[in-house]
Amino acid sequence: MCVGLSARVVKINENGTALVDASGAKRQVSAQLLEDLEPGDYVMVHAGAAISKITSDDRSETEDLLEAYL
Repeated sequence: MCVGLSARVVKINENGTALVDASGAKRQVSAQLLEDLEPGDYVMVHAGAAISKITSDDRSETEDLLEAYL
């Protein structure tokens, strides 16, 4: 099973990466798959890459589901 985590974009770097915050854990991820990414956007992160933009509602739903399973 593959799991993606939701995260908020904190900063976009010139080298094609982004600093994201996933429930307090900050990490650098590849942002090369997404265009027009801006700080404050929510993304789904999988295998070290931001793979899609999501809404804040999507993020809340994802976190609720993860809490139910953990």
